[in-house]
Amino acid sequence: MLKNKNFTLTNITIILTIIIYLIQTNIAYGSLKLGLNMYFIEYGFYWQVISTMFSHGSFGHLAMNMFVLFQFGNLIENTKGRIVFILIYFLGGILTSSLSFLYIYFLDNQVNLVGASGAICALLGYIAFIDKQQRSGIITWILIMSVAPILIGLPIAWYSHFIGLALGFLIGIIKK
Repeated sequence: MLKNKNFTLTNITIILTIIIYLIQTNIAYGSLKLGLNMYFIEYGFYWQVISTMFSHGSFGHLAMNMFVLFQFGNLIENTKGRIVFILIYFLGGILTSSLSFLYIYFLDNQVNLVGASGAICALLGYIAFIDKQQRSGIITWILIMSVAPILIGLPIAWYSHFIGLALGFLIGIIKK
């Protein structure tokens, strides 16, 4: 059987994310239904810990996240395999969403968390663990992408980035 490099789980995840973003933007209150927020507990919207990874705040947000996912997701999938990609991206993303909800619940219940950044940061945390030469660069990059937007007044879930990074690193330690 021929192996098609375009048929990766990373690329399928990107396509699915784009489709869900299009659905989100075309249904009433789509962002509130699919993003992670207090509806999770108040109305039993338990799917939000997963759907938040597929919903995004804008086309630019979606494009940026999918570009990074394409680069690093395919890198991990092609070098470590599909199972490792699934484990890190989806388990890391769900755990990041769950832990981020604790921040929302206790510290800022007005937040509507959207985006794949937490799951992507889990991928980056895993790479930082397995590739010591890139570790400081990845950590610096996540610090910049988490703090710089706050300094110019953009709402960003910086805590989700750090949680994802730590979980990816932890998955690397456990998988070792």
